[in-house]
Amino acid sequence: MAVCLANGLKALFLVMGCVMVSTLIYTIYTDGLPFHKDLLTPWMAATLIDFSINIVPFAVLISYILARWIVQYIILVFIATCAYIFMQLHKLSSEQSLHDPLFHVLMLHPSKDAVEKKSKHSAVLAALITFTALGCLMLATLIYTLITDGSPFREELLTPWMTATLVDFYINVVALSVWVMYKESSWISASIWMILLICFGSITTCAYIVQKLLHLSSQDPLYLLLANNGNRAENRYETMCLRHEGLKLLSRASKQQNSDKVDCI
Repeated sequence: MAVCLANGLKALFLVMGCVMVSTLIYTIYTDGLPFHKDLLTPWMAATLIDFSINIVPFAVLISYILARWIVQYIILVFIATCAYIFMQLHKLSSEQSLHDPLFHVLMLHPSKDAVEKKSKHSAVLAALITFTALGCLMLATLIYTLITDGSPFREELLTPWMTATLVDFYINVVALSVWVMYKESSWISASIWMILLICFGSITTCAYIVQKLLHLSSQDPLYLLLANNGNRAENRYETMCLRHEGLKLLSRASKQQNSDKVDCI
């Protein structure tokens, strides 16, 4: 079952990535580059803000998984959401694919520092403030645009680049929905959150993350937000990190032993 899930997710994100690349190429070919003023209508600006806020959780995830900031920067700039998730799924071993593949995607590169529970600066509190502020920003943007520019359901607003932006936006909504389905223990609550994500975009994203952060203490490690509550993520992640560190120590010991043998010869 888990192998089918891993393969299904690979296929899903590969298809969505291809759809987005095709949409981008088609829109550039038929409507030119997006860098002209007449495209930036109030609703296009609101959609771009919504899209950018929805990208923040993926940026946090990538920054959390990858250790070096230069790698984070390159991946954030040049690799789309679907390509990144597909790559992470592709890195899973057959054993990881058999047992909770999404957990291993979220925790793919264990870091010794990430296991520490106590910190002088609370990452949970910082994330809580950040996502609350972003949610309020998007809500204010939505209300302001509705007041100043009216309803978004008008034919003249559906330009080729608005369509491309919406396709990109909802591809990211699908990725977020996969995470929500993984975290929620009930299909009913997962379905409600998914409907809210489709209807309200990043406002729902921020509300969902804030709600989950409120269940953590200020001194908890932030990675507990990522994994399913039912799989005892903290214990599993720490075990994985300890195994990772143990393998590194064994590798170093083996190299040192080989080196000593060579010196003796």
